[in-house]
Amino acid sequence: MDNNKPPLKQLSPQEWELLIEDFQSGNISRQKKWLSQYSSLLELSLSMILRKDFTHKLHIIVFLEEFIETLIPESTEIESGVARIVETLRTLVQAPVDGVSVTYALKEQMMISTTSIVITIDGLKYAIRQFESLVELLLTVMNRPNHGMDRQTRGVSCECLRELERAYPCLLGEIAGHLWSLCQSERTHASQSYILLLTLVIHDLVMSRTNGSILATSVPLVPFNVPHSVISGSCLNDGDTGALLSSSKELRRVMSFLLERPQILTPSGTMEFMSMLIPIAEAIELQPTLLKVQFSGLLYSYDPMLCHVVLMLYSRFLDAFDGQEGEIARRLMLISKEVQQPLVFRLLVLHWLMGFNNMCISKREADKKNAVICMRSSLYPTIFDPLALKSMKLDLLAYCGICVNNLKMEDSEISVVKLFKDGLVSVSAFKWLPPWSTETAVAFRMFHKFLIGDSSHFPSNDSNIDVLMSSTIFRTVQRMLVDLALEFPRLVPVAVYFIERLLKCSSHRWLGERLLQTFDEQLLPKIVTDDRLASYFPIFDLIAGNETIPPRRLLELLTQFVICLVEKHGPEVGLKSWAQGTKVLGICRKMLMQHHSSRVFLGLSKLLAFTCLYFPDLEIRDNARIYLRMLVCIPGKKLRHILNLEKQLPDISSSPHSSSFNIQTPNPYQYLKKSRNISSYIHLERIIPPLVKQSWSLSISTLGLENNKPSFLESIRDTEPPVDIERDTERITLHPQQEPLRVMDSKISEILTILRRHFSCIPDFRHMSGIKIRLPCTLRFESEPFNHVWAGGELPAIYATVLTFSSLSSYGTIPSYRIAFLLGEPSGQNDSVSLDIVPLGNVNEEQDSENFKAHVIVELEPRAPMPGLIDVAMEANAENGQIIRGHLQSITVGIEDMFLKTAIPSDISEDHVPRYNSDLFDALWEACSNSSKTGRETFLLRGSKGVAAISGTQTVKLLEISASSLISAVERYLAPFIVSVIGGPLVNAVKDGGVIRDIIWKDEMDSAIEGNSANPLLMDTAFGIGPLQLKYIDDENDRENRIDIRKRRMGSLSILIFLPPRFHLLFQMEIHDISTLVRIRTDHWPCLAYIDDYLEALFLT
Repeated sequence: MDNNKPPLKQLSPQEWELLIEDFQSGNISRQKKWLSQYSSLLELSLSMILRKDFTHKLHIIVFLEEFIETLIPESTEIESGVARIVETLRTLVQAPVDGVSVTYALKEQMMISTTSIVITIDGLKYAIRQFESLVELLLTVMNRPNHGMDRQTRGVSCECLRELERAYPCLLGEIAGHLWSLCQSERTHASQSYILLLTLVIHDLVMSRTNGSILATSVPLVPFNVPHSVISGSCLNDGDTGALLSSSKELRRVMSFLLERPQILTPSGTMEFMSMLIPIAEAIELQPTLLKVQFSGLLYSYDPMLCHVVLMLYSRFLDAFDGQEGEIARRLMLISKEVQQPLVFRLLVLHWLMGFNNMCISKREADKKNAVICMRSSLYPTIFDPLALKSMKLDLLAYCGICVNNLKMEDSEISVVKLFKDGLVSVSAFKWLPPWSTETAVAFRMFHKFLIGDSSHFPSNDSNIDVLMSSTIFRTVQRMLVDLALEFPRLVPVAVYFIERLLKCSSHRWLGERLLQTFDEQLLPKIVTDDRLASYFPIFDLIAGNETIPPRRLLELLTQFVICLVEKHGPEVGLKSWAQGTKVLGICRKMLMQHHSSRVFLGLSKLLAFTCLYFPDLEIRDNARIYLRMLVCIPGKKLRHILNLEKQLPDISSSPHSSSFNIQTPNPYQYLKKSRNISSYIHLERIIPPLVKQSWSLSISTLGLENNKPSFLESIRDTEPPVDIERDTERITLHPQQEPLRVMDSKISEILTILRRHFSCIPDFRHMSGIKIRLPCTLRFESEPFNHVWAGGELPAIYATVLTFSSLSSYGTIPSYRIAFLLGEPSGQNDSVSLDIVPLGNVNEEQDSENFKAHVIVELEPRAPMPGLIDVAMEANAENGQIIRGHLQSITVGIEDMFLKTAIPSDISEDHVPRYNSDLFDALWEACSNSSKTGRETFLLRGSKGVAAISGTQTVKLLEISASSLISAVERYLAPFIVSVIGGPLVNAVKDGGVIRDIIWKDEMDSAIEGNSANPLLMDTAFGIGPLQLKYIDDENDRENRIDIRKRRMGSLSILIFLPPRFHLLFQMEIHDISTLVRIRTDHWPCLAYIDDYLEALFLT
């Protein structure tokens, strides 16, 4: 080592934690930092372990074990390092236990880590003396049988010796007699470690066929010397068989002793014990019945380890268990039915049963197969079995079907088809579940198991193919797949994957082709040419790509489908025709590639000719015309060569004539690095920023619904429970709807009439386009930082800009926005920029700045009226062809962006709109009260598919603001939503401004009182009755002080706001000279979390 390194410096516990973390990080530089600072981390670590006041000793011991190869990098340093470690271990073992600085756990961990270190660095080779010292120390610790205090420590020493014996076989062979004596003497729970150590030593001696007595005690236990045979490696070679036979008497004595001890072993100990005992029994030719009698009873336990021990014995001694196979199989099946057992154990038992049956049948054919068939009634899955257990039982049923086939048992009671159909009942729900469900995968896995049977995955002869294709199970699976495809079109992709799996297997390819032929012959004639036909395109694609199937039926069906598309085309179809036409042309292209032109010419030419003449989409017509000309004019071989783009594209780069067209391909990683901070100089800003920039959002659990359907939207539901099981997105309502309360009161009837009329104008966003809000924004970018990154010109520009929007809030799908061209803002106000086109006349500064901005409209379709953030991703092209791609600053959406005017029915004339809005406000105000009698009433939405109910809540807020300031703010921000103004002073103050118009004006006192008759508190505060007062409690004298919230009451404002998609927000503002009381009611309680901040920002800032 380098003696010039600084001396040892003690580390604090925090520094040790940092050192260990740096080493565990795997960073070489961080490790070298510590290795360079200290002369020997090994010496430092060992000294800290021996310190009494250090508390992190266990961490350092594990650290030494994990990084010993780093701490001792040179082989020349191994001997001294191991000597220091063993000496530290000796000091700890001999130290008295005080429960604080030295504990039994510390001693045991040090023994384990030292043993691991010696094995890792091969101490027998590089430090044999220290290796012998370690073994001697461990033998000394264990040589105290029945000592109660340190029994756990003695057991750990036995385990360490066992690891050394496993690493260096026959290491302890010369002292096997002493180990036997210690095993006989030990009576504590540590005897398991003694027995396992003795068993391993005997196992190694038997396997190496060592000469001489194995139980001799002529060699002392300590001091210990490594046997010469271990050093030379001769113990690994097979010795003389005669020598083993000469010591068989001693081996039988040891075996007799060991066979009496399994009852004191734990299950895992028994497992390890038997894995060593079985090879010994085979080597000395011990009668298997002895092991059978001793251990067969373990099968009736409920421990997986013990059951596995019995199966190990059975697999090695088949003859000893002859006649008991049925008993073992029944026991395993019984365990799999024990529902109180862990699922993992039950699955493991079924795996064992599968392997057990295979072993039985490979031994004796007919009798064992009959035994498996007789168990078929126990193999059917039960209704409460987990899906994984059902899958394993269905595999066993398929295996049972193989036995039935081999024995030619095709009667009505026992047949493969009956097993198949009865087993399928347990997973029959896959017909109604989504195609990606696990139960669907299990069902089709069962199809595959029964279909291929016992056929191997290697090429088979034609006779086996004919037998399988003529079997009843093959015909049954054929019919079932056809019926499933016809009845449940959404399972078509799963059936296609099933067939593709067969086609990819060289030995089962003919099965897949035969199934495709069945689909062509039996499925295609039964498919109805309507919108559901598009679900079968995956099957059509497979049929078109298989040259063994004639394309006539498929061409006829596609021709009828195209005719249907042409006849049913209308403005509401949209891009649906284009998508379906593209798929049809894709199938036609595959036919041109896979079939000879003469085979498809007649039917394909008719289909393409009709498409290019009558199909409603221009692109589809052009593509069909191109395919038709290629079919008519180009020979088949050359046509397939042209259409095979996958093979042609790689050849373009290798063309010898392409050197003059080589263009250096831009590096996408370079663009990614440049685009990292584009939000610092490219800005998307709102034209009208929100009053409140919300930094938080109320999160409501979806309770299993989709992210864009919060739980409070469950008030919109279908008029009757949905019965269409084809649509996975629809929720099935299992409980009947409660009938709405029908109220005969005339006033309530009038309110319900108004509300039904209003809700009939609100679209149900689940079935049609919802109400949209638009946020006007501007996009601009600064020239100077842009040129610094992208090397643009004096006045840079970006082209073909695409803005993509996304949000975690419930805003629906936000369409992207495209900008063809945008100039950058000049770097300074006085910069002179030479333009090729200069506008005539004087242009002011504001108009000039508009030339460098692009107007952007962000269109939202809210599913819930709440503020949020919209993430913006941008992609554009620079002037030099570089791709600009990155994220801009998010757009803030405020609660006021959700404010919309209510929809007016078409039969309401313009003169009657104010009265309609006022009546609607009164009806909603009543419906949103806590004592409303309309709470259980439901209202049909537009489209008559969904209904909604009103669940209202209310609150109040006091604004200490003058009347003039409040009226000014209302006129500026809430004027479109005012439906009525009540009170002479307020009418006079508002009406003259001219901002608020087309509303109901009530300036007489009777109207005010009449309008608030439903609210006694409002009636008490009418004109001349008295001021509204709030009560506060005095802290000291507990006196009630009344604070007058106004000097003079001017009147009230009624404000009606619609919150998409179907909610409402109602304000009733009682305005006084120096304060205003705002009463708030709404049928969407989460929005109240944002209204308080909004009102304060609106009036108090």
